[in-house]
Amino acid sequence: MKKTIYFIFLLVPLLLSYSCDNGVLERPPLTTIVDDNFWRNETDIRLYANGFYENFFIGYNTGTSLNYVPCPLMDLSDNITEDGIQVNFEDIVPTSRASASGGAGASYLRQYEGPTWNFHWIRRANIFIERLENLAKPNLSDEAFKHWMAVAKFFRGLEYSRLVSVFGDVPYFDRVVEDNDFDYMYKDRDDRGVVMDQVYEDFKYVLDNIRVNDGKQMLNRYITAAFISRHMLFEGTFLHYHSIDEMRSKKYLTFAQEAAEIVMNSGQYKFSSDYKSIFASESLDNNEEVLLWRTYDETLEVMHSILARQNGSQGQRRGANLDFIKSYLCVDGKPWQNSTIANASSFSIKDLVISRDSRFEATIMDIPNRASVSSFYIYKNAPRDIYNYVGSDKPSPPIKYTLAFNTTDAPIIRLAEVVLNWIEAKAVLAEAHGGSPVTQDDLNKSINAIRNRPLASEAIEKGVKKTAPLQLSSLPNDPERDADVSPLMWEIRRERRVEFFLEYPKRIHDLRRWKKMEYMNFDRKPDYFLGPWVNISSELPELLTKGNVNVLSVQKQDGTTITYNGSNASQMVGFFVIQSATNRQPFGDEVYMAPIGERQITEYQELGYTLTQTINW
Repeated sequence: MKKTIYFIFLLVPLLLSYSCDNGVLERPPLTTIVDDNFWRNETDIRLYANGFYENFFIGYNTGTSLNYVPCPLMDLSDNITEDGIQVNFEDIVPTSRASASGGAGASYLRQYEGPTWNFHWIRRANIFIERLENLAKPNLSDEAFKHWMAVAKFFRGLEYSRLVSVFGDVPYFDRVVEDNDFDYMYKDRDDRGVVMDQVYEDFKYVLDNIRVNDGKQMLNRYITAAFISRHMLFEGTFLHYHSIDEMRSKKYLTFAQEAAEIVMNSGQYKFSSDYKSIFASESLDNNEEVLLWRTYDETLEVMHSILARQNGSQGQRRGANLDFIKSYLCVDGKPWQNSTIANASSFSIKDLVISRDSRFEATIMDIPNRASVSSFYIYKNAPRDIYNYVGSDKPSPPIKYTLAFNTTDAPIIRLAEVVLNWIEAKAVLAEAHGGSPVTQDDLNKSINAIRNRPLASEAIEKGVKKTAPLQLSSLPNDPERDADVSPLMWEIRRERRVEFFLEYPKRIHDLRRWKKMEYMNFDRKPDYFLGPWVNISSELPELLTKGNVNVLSVQKQDGTTITYNGSNASQMVGFFVIQSATNRQPFGDEVYMAPIGERQITEYQELGYTLTQTINW
């Protein structure tokens, strides 16, 4: 079975080996391999479809490649702070925005967590659709034809959803562009609503026609429904919070809710494993929460490097900050400010482990670690036995925990995202579009189902407990809540922040669609520049060096800062200050969408066509 899984994710079929296009202007030829001796049966078609998997379902990528990979090195969100100046958002139009490659995962804009101005995969999907209709259809049953057409339309809709999330308006191509069709090839951008309406229709076709089961690790009705809930939620909430199009917002959010319900009502998936097992297991074959995953195996030389970046010893120049840690609820289901449990207001790591939601223990090491710039060392993707190798007196970790030799499986999409997409879509529909109100039963099916996951035995031994369920009749009163966000929506957003830390859907996507990129202005709160409450002498004595004189600092409760002077070690008790951390440059609304490159606009102009620049750029 595993060899079949690798084939799906890692094979780049010969028929797809033609040269890649650079945006719209350069396109791959329609090779004789594709047309003359292909499209004969489902085996041929499946081979073509396999070429899409590696691009769209990256997982932990392979080798040392980090495109689309969830790890501290790549994370750009308000959850993470790095030493020095925070990553600045682009503030000028780039010379070029087109990608020179259509290789798997190569088309990537980190600041927008999505593809470059590249229509390579749109073209492949349109080739898929046209060949099914014109060549394969006589060779297939009606059921098989509709299934594979659904697969092709799913990939087209998926890529357009990603392009729209990055650029807003984009040109929509619903057919293969012929070499001499310049008016179509050089068309201007279509309104995002027009594009997403076409995506909506593609996705509707998918759920009406794709197979319920096409084999393990193959697209089916439930996997595609999960992705559809993600992208319809993004677009529906973006249109709402940016006040663009309320009618379409309602349409897309309704579809997001319906798609999520397909998965939730299937009876195929449930929360039956602890949180860390989702991210740090050698095999996800039997994990009932994960709908789709990517498998890694050293015998096939298919490995990744994400664990090497969370193995306790590898340095983390970007670490979890105190603002993120404060978003974890106490185990009584209340924010730390109004919780009554013991040590609710303590931010020492040893107290956080037993006083906070269980996902804290599964995400952050239970000791301050100097390898992290914040001392909150992220090990979400590492198994707990990594503690056996942390410290100067411990043996070096085994090779599978180092370099690019990691073989833990990567979850691609899972039930927790589906239920949180569902409850958010339903809540926005209720608050903004007159939909049915969220009920306690709705919370029990979503947020509370997640909180009721099993706990790992290692966590229980530490004293970790499950977090109390969210009660609609007594929603938490969080003093940090934004005035324009309802208490219920605040808790839904909190749940996403904690649940999806360092993974897709990325936090930056949520901030963009909620119109909350202001959170990336770290001057808003001092907590962005702080780590845990530490006693340096007893917890991090190795930092009390000559080289850290006038560098190492802690912040007291009253906000005063104590800096190590070589003789005041006993006073070095307080919140760990992230060294040299400063805010990024000011930014405005332009950061919600990416600009197109000057070269792309010029190329259109030279041929007598117009390519409009992104709004605010």
